[in-house]
Amino acid sequence: MTVRTRFAPSPTGFIHLGNIRSALYPWAFARAEKGVFILRIEDTDVERSSQEAVDVILEGMAWLGLTHDEGPFYQMQRMPRYKEVLEQMKAQGLVYPCYMSVAELDALREKQMAAKQKPRYDGTWRPEPGKTLPSVPPGVQPVLRFRNPVGGAVVWEDKVKGRIEISNDELDDLVIARPDGTPTYNFCVVVDDIDMDITHVIRGDDHVNNTPRQINIFRALGKEPPVYAHLPTVLQEVIDPDGTKRVEKMSKRHGAKPVTQYREEGFLADGVVNYLARLGWSHGDDEVFSREQFIEWFNLDHLGKSAAQFDDTKLRWVNAQHIKQTDDAKLVELLRAIRPGVVEGRDAEHLARISALVKDRCETLLVLADWIEKFYHPVTPDPAEVAKHVTDAVRPALGMLAKMLETCEWEKAAISECIKEVLRASGIKMPQLAMPVRVLVMGTSQTPSLDAVLSLCDRQVVLQRLNSAG
Repeated sequence: MTVRTRFAPSPTGFIHLGNIRSALYPWAFARAEKGVFILRIEDTDVERSSQEAVDVILEGMAWLGLTHDEGPFYQMQRMPRYKEVLEQMKAQGLVYPCYMSVAELDALREKQMAAKQKPRYDGTWRPEPGKTLPSVPPGVQPVLRFRNPVGGAVVWEDKVKGRIEISNDELDDLVIARPDGTPTYNFCVVVDDIDMDITHVIRGDDHVNNTPRQINIFRALGKEPPVYAHLPTVLQEVIDPDGTKRVEKMSKRHGAKPVTQYREEGFLADGVVNYLARLGWSHGDDEVFSREQFIEWFNLDHLGKSAAQFDDTKLRWVNAQHIKQTDDAKLVELLRAIRPGVVEGRDAEHLARISALVKDRCETLLVLADWIEKFYHPVTPDPAEVAKHVTDAVRPALGMLAKMLETCEWEKAAISECIKEVLRASGIKMPQLAMPVRVLVMGTSQTPSLDAVLSLCDRQVVLQRLNSAG
């Protein structure tokens, strides 16, 4: 059997990290099993769906490298197929027309709730042997309802939640086509999964309640359902206007960002994939791993059963580890995509050397871009930092260093010797000299090795900034 998985987002809002995790696991499972990963756009909610949201899905998946093998398939383009299957179900007596109005259905539910019963359709229009149906109201277009089995239970072994059993008596007869003939979500999903030969459905646990209904439709159509794995929700911390903190399901309404925004904020695709992989799956204690390791290790047996909480600090830490491990020239090219002005017209080898020096201090590419700019553009030190470090006691040493740097060979070892000579001649300690030099040259007192930093700066820029101390 060839494993065939799918990701089937609805383009009714911008896809965020909680959504994209439901693409990551079926993608990884298909890759791990040498299978097929399918992208399906469930766009039947015409009023809320948008092309812009579709574009974010496609762009976000492409950026993260979650490439699909088939699709994207759009449900709105498959309407003739759904109606064909509906006609087959009519002919087999698997569906029936229901003329109960919305007002009648609401009244029925209110009555049931008042009696402390579960609100559900009562089968008024379901044909049964010996049953007399009400008179068809004139001018009313019916919905089509699926004849759900009576008695027994729907049972499946969920790869995350274990054995789940739902009594058929808990399920009413599902509407599978609206009065205008448009098919509904649960029906379309089943037809799609059958036509696309889906073997494993890996999705959020907000779909658990849909699963028994879908399984019954599969079996009514003579098909066995796929293997299901329902993933726990991704949570996020929400801070109310009064400062109260609470944890909610990750959503756009609570500030979740479109996936593509992480690219603009300088996150690496491999860093985000690594972080998302750990939000509901684990491989021992491994925290940082490559995409190739993830695919090699991934299986459905180690999916977590508990909801995971998104942690921006942890994401940044994981991203920083990937930046450290990324080739310097590649980092420069990645920067070109989001901050072209930082790298265009500049020597690629010099940019790579700067990257090699500072990348251990960078949690995103934007931080790397800020560091690179310090080597090319004027810096504005914090006056308080200048006052703290550039004192009258150290100014003679700064002048001496500037004088020596005018004529030394411009490379790390020679610059290091100049610094050591100034320390010997002036009698001050390294921090007393290094701090003011860092503040004046780079605008910050925290930098990598001073001689390495200066060697990557333009000599005249260094001299100008040191001499500005007066």
